[in-house]
Amino acid sequence: MTVSASQAPPIGVGTKAAYGFGAVAVGIKNAAFSAYLLLYYNQVIGVPAAIVSAAVALTLLVDAVVDPLIGRWSDRTRSRWGRRHPFVFGSALPTAFFFALTWFPPAGMSHLQSGLWIFAVASLTRISISMFEIPASAMNPELTSDYNERTRLFSLRYMFGYLGNFGFTAFSLAFFFVATADYPQGQLNPAGYTRFAIAGALIILIAILTFGFGTANRIPHMRQVDGDSGKMSLSAHVSEMFEAFRHRAFLAVFGFGVFKYSAIGLYSAVTLYIGTYVFKLTSPQLALLTFDSLIAAVIAAPLAPMVSRRMGKRNTSIIMALGGVSLGTSSLVLTYFGLFFPPGHPALVPTLFVIGAVYGSMVAISLINTSSMIADIVEDHAVKTGKHTAGVFFSAHSFMQQASAAMGIFSAGMVLEWSGFPHKVDPAQVTHAMTQSLLAHYVPTSLALWTIGGLLLLFYPITEAMHRENVARLRALEAEALEQIERDGTFGAPVR
Repeated sequence: MTVSASQAPPIGVGTKAAYGFGAVAVGIKNAAFSAYLLLYYNQVIGVPAAIVSAAVALTLLVDAVVDPLIGRWSDRTRSRWGRRHPFVFGSALPTAFFFALTWFPPAGMSHLQSGLWIFAVASLTRISISMFEIPASAMNPELTSDYNERTRLFSLRYMFGYLGNFGFTAFSLAFFFVATADYPQGQLNPAGYTRFAIAGALIILIAILTFGFGTANRIPHMRQVDGDSGKMSLSAHVSEMFEAFRHRAFLAVFGFGVFKYSAIGLYSAVTLYIGTYVFKLTSPQLALLTFDSLIAAVIAAPLAPMVSRRMGKRNTSIIMALGGVSLGTSSLVLTYFGLFFPPGHPALVPTLFVIGAVYGSMVAISLINTSSMIADIVEDHAVKTGKHTAGVFFSAHSFMQQASAAMGIFSAGMVLEWSGFPHKVDPAQVTHAMTQSLLAHYVPTSLALWTIGGLLLLFYPITEAMHRENVARLRALEAEALEQIERDGTFGAPVR
């Protein structure tokens, strides 16, 4: 290996900023696929929600095959650009292209053909973004071995990810999805999606390239595979993946993530329906409410490492997740029972804004800490096996995140179907019974997903003290390896 994270010089501010800024690309993709994809194809194009959500959910089959391969391929790549950067630079153009293509379906397709189109372009977009996101996340434990510095780096990524997600959403609602006489609720205006697609693709391209060039100075200080990386055999690949899933701490985080990201995918897909049809919000009001998530990210970024130092990463993740979602759904529970502000009330939007900011910051703190826990698992696994396979763990985490988000969107489609919510409906024709049925199906599903996930995280065993022991043991092993190399060089070098 080259110089390890424990021996590398401190990371500069510009490098940290570039590392975080790359998450803008992932944020934009998440916003588009989680919130707008279902709304666009269901309410603008007119494809049934069950078909749209099923097509998106089926992309998890692609993720299941591709994401682990990308992670292991990244782990075993050797080049003058290191293990991670070739994937980062190679992903930029394909991600931007396939993202844009998603919003330009061929005309005249049947519902089934539309479903196949969604599956194809969504799969290609996910593959491309995985080529960036998995190596980018796997770089974290290679940039630093410090327990809290890792959380700070992931805080930056989540802050910029939220900026990409909710900042781009707010900008789009304010400037792209403009209300007209034909479309008083601009988020249903088909013309806005053309500008949305092109602008999103350009920002994705810029964010990925900024990440790549901004972190290139760390390549000499990150791990590189020794000599021949070996063959990418199927048996070795399966063996490494099963090895990761035998790790108790990883299983706990993986299980929590399955339910957590399913709940987030459900929320992202349904929230526009709730804002549009339950609270009857306009595009400017929805744009304003997206800023609560930006405030949440700004709050969460500095608080996440501070809270985890006091409570530990596991406890912070559980408490913030369950407390946050309870607060976040409170307005919906009160609305169902007729105890919340009705549509049009002057206090409605400010109250939703405050609830969203606090709820969002709590959930963001939970997400930051669970991502940092994956980096700690890499060292724990390396101590036990001698293999530093960050790509394998982060690819499994990425697969879980994307597949679970897809399952969340599928759940949203099912919630809409179970509640009897019609597709391509005039907002004026949505009845009180329809919105009540939507809330009655959504809230219990969301709370159940978060609660089950939180209980699974109780099985995560790694503490800060255990992590420090693991880092110390790895440093000792690295020192022994360097000494052995020096001895081999002294006694085994040819005579000159």
